[in-house]
Amino acid sequence: YNAPSIWRGKKMNNQQLMQRDLAVLWHPCTQMHDHEQIPIVPIAKAKGVWLTDFDGKTYLDAISSWWVNIWGHAHPDINHALKQQLDTLEHVILAGFSHEPIVELSEKLLALAPQGLARCFYADNGSAAIEVALKMSMHFWHNQGETAKTRFVSLSGSYHGETLGALSVTDIPLFSQTYAPLLTQQYRVASPDWTQAPDGVSPHDFAVQQFAAMENLLAEKHHEICAVIVEPLIQGAAGMKMYHPVYLQLLRAACDKYGVHLIADEIAVGFARTGTFFACEQANICPDFLCLSKALTAGYLPMSVVLTTEAIYQGFYHPYATFKGFLHSHSFTGNPLAARAALASLELFALDPQLQRQQQINKVLTESLAPFYGHAHIANIRQTGTIAAFDLVQDKASKTPFDWRERRGLQVFEAALKQGVLLRPIGNTVYFMPPYVITDDELRWVVKVADEAVDEATYAPAKGHEVGVSLP
Repeated sequence: YNAPSIWRGKKMNNQQLMQRDLAVLWHPCTQMHDHEQIPIVPIAKAKGVWLTDFDGKTYLDAISSWWVNIWGHAHPDINHALKQQLDTLEHVILAGFSHEPIVELSEKLLALAPQGLARCFYADNGSAAIEVALKMSMHFWHNQGETAKTRFVSLSGSYHGETLGALSVTDIPLFSQTYAPLLTQQYRVASPDWTQAPDGVSPHDFAVQQFAAMENLLAEKHHEICAVIVEPLIQGAAGMKMYHPVYLQLLRAACDKYGVHLIADEIAVGFARTGTFFACEQANICPDFLCLSKALTAGYLPMSVVLTTEAIYQGFYHPYATFKGFLHSHSFTGNPLAARAALASLELFALDPQLQRQQQINKVLTESLAPFYGHAHIANIRQTGTIAAFDLVQDKASKTPFDWRERRGLQVFEAALKQGVLLRPIGNTVYFMPPYVITDDELRWVVKVADEAVDEATYAPAKGHEVGVSLP
């Protein structure tokens, strides 16, 4: 039992920690066999946009550590808020009990959210938030006597999480096909992703064209459909596929027309990532459910929340819980420490309510990516707010992607890491999602490193790794 204590207090190096890691850990979204060739990067500490390993090498975190650390690492204001909360209340059951941080957080989120959302239901991660929204939608319809409504609609290329309900509305084959025997079959419709648009068709017009399939499905099957779930504006794990806000406007109108809920999964794109505080704002719509996580606590602690309407809340209100009550819970629901971190993050937004920093990141990214338009192996350069992406292709004219077995994205990752930049391409898609505290010069340097890494990955022979997969 005491054997590991021999390491306590000793100065570690990368090799020592890596050996200990590989003896006991199984990493997420990782083919562990890869680490026979690709070293794990042990991180000893972090500050701002910088990660530091045990040998003292630094890496700029250009993807906000899976899109969560919007204010970078170890932000002094969030640290201070957590230290104060720790001395007051670390956790308490939220069933029948409450506390100030969770009430204050709910008030602030509802004040910021699209008008029409009125209640907050908390969980502990993004997938759990999706489970809550799916269950709440179906249960609401059943409480109304609409027991035929049991199905959901999502877009091709959608990603909503990896628990079973969330996975049933996910269309990333690597996930959904593998676990298909465990999943309830749901409806899929073609994505409005504008990279699939024919030449000469604008993102707006392509979104309108693609919506026809959704309209037809809702018209025919609305009696058995509980809700449509979408990632507003950007389909993250599909490779940062982006689409025009008109699709959301058409979808909101159709959901109202056919009596179907709209679930907006803003787990990845909320909190100013897209240029507005919530992506739905760009379509001027209010969903029936708004799911948030990732940046909610600025990367400090696991938490998620589903915002919904008063009408849906009232659909469960009854003297007997077992008759209409929504029976869903997590042990750590509404954790005070996580709530306090979220509040501290919102306070940082309050210092810049016009999102000037996010606008500047948008501008610098746009300018820095301009030279990429002439690259022989780069296509579909795209950007929404502080998120930008492009695809690696064999041939720019035909946009033919590299064979996934060549793992060019992995080569970009390795080449950038050597220069001290953390990128994590999704297959053949290279993307940027930097913390808001990144400086303009740091951001320009990140894009420059990415340019050099792409050159190294696309002009050199493929490494030929045929093990593992490239994952978000």
